[in-house]
Amino acid sequence: MKIIKNYLYNVFYQVFVLLVPLITMPYIARVLGPTGVGINSFTNSNTQYFILIGSIGVSLYGNRQIAYYRDDKVKTSQIFWEVFLMRMITILVALAAFFIFLGVEKAYHEAYLMQAILIVAAAFDISWFFMGFENFKVTVLRNIIVKLISLACIFIFVRGKGDLTLYIAVLSISQLIGNITLFPYLKRYINLPNWRELKIWRHFKPSLVLFVPQIATQVYLILNKTMVGKMVSVEAAGFYDNSDKIIKMVLAIVTATGTVMLPRVANTFAKGDHEQVKKYLYQSFDFVSAISIPMMFGMAAIAPKFATMFFGQAFDAVGPLMMVESLVILFIAWSNVLGVQYLMPTGHNKEFTVSVTIGAVVNIILNIPMILWLGTLGAMISTVLSELSVTSYQLYIVKDDLNLREMLQDVWKYLLSGLIMFVVILTINLKLWFNMTQLIIQAVIGIIIYCSILWITRPRILNYLKK
Repeated sequence: MKIIKNYLYNVFYQVFVLLVPLITMPYIARVLGPTGVGINSFTNSNTQYFILIGSIGVSLYGNRQIAYYRDDKVKTSQIFWEVFLMRMITILVALAAFFIFLGVEKAYHEAYLMQAILIVAAAFDISWFFMGFENFKVTVLRNIIVKLISLACIFIFVRGKGDLTLYIAVLSISQLIGNITLFPYLKRYINLPNWRELKIWRHFKPSLVLFVPQIATQVYLILNKTMVGKMVSVEAAGFYDNSDKIIKMVLAIVTATGTVMLPRVANTFAKGDHEQVKKYLYQSFDFVSAISIPMMFGMAAIAPKFATMFFGQAFDAVGPLMMVESLVILFIAWSNVLGVQYLMPTGHNKEFTVSVTIGAVVNIILNIPMILWLGTLGAMISTVLSELSVTSYQLYIVKDDLNLREMLQDVWKYLLSGLIMFVVILTINLKLWFNMTQLIIQAVIGIIIYCSILWITRPRILNYLKK
């Protein structure tokens, strides 16, 4: 029951996160224009490198360690303070490196200075601790309040193209305040630190083990925008970023299972119940397949006219990018189950690292020729092929430990249902004028078609829903 409750908390939050940009993104696209959106995307992607380096894999490592030892308050307290202080130091080093970078970088200094607040905010991010305890209510409620405040500030203060710096400041400061507000909740779980017994750097090496796959993952999450911004234009980086935001907002609903299941699987594995770990995995894989496949086909079907309606005529190039990128919804959903919910919590760090490194290498090899050939669309195709390579390798790695036939047995039913839905919705989308009412109608039609065919084919997910 706790898993279901945590998943519902996460889904509620992800739906909320989905709705906020649905309100702000059209407004920001029209107020700041392609150039302003592109500058924000470009400077943010470069700032994320320093946040990544300063965080050194703590979010995943800290979450897992807390899940392992959460039944022992003394050990939990020691682990929290050691990991928190270690990341505080590494973030300060990253911040110093960022200002050295600003001494070299000549453009967009004001935007970069506002983005620097995000680096400071990362030092105070302790959401990993509460996730380790499977207490998602605290982080979800805090994030909702902070986002509502930032939403109000955006509409009140961001009024024209000259307000780009103010827009970035609102986003960055709200993130910092949101992270700080979690600290009062700590007193229920931990004691004050015993400074003499703290051994901060014993966590550095194991954090780095999980840091390597994060670096590899960020290569094709951030580097693409950087390369498009340099090789094409900042406007093109904005097109890429807007497509990516829409797809990733939808994807967040699916990957919420990974956030919920990682601490649960880690704790179950620590107790030695390997059969229960596999049971969790099979059910989770079936569940994400059932919801990611219609999302993939649905986004591809509405993409041709969605971008123009949502962002404005200046962003019509986003439509084709969304159609291509929608494929990653399924690949990332599967790799989230295999990697985040199985390989990482069960200690297969090397295999997980290799999988995402393969994705990064594929992305780097393909990016330059694909961007030179097809521009922003080429970068998007590289992204899709990168995610496909990650998922394919992870399926190969787990084939000896898991029963792939059992895990994949109902996938064809979801694909068939999704494909029929795609054909119908795409036909409607191309023939009718597209507006918000049409979007809702097409979504309802798609759900009815998908669920009807599932009812006929009778996959296992229907039994899970009955229970």
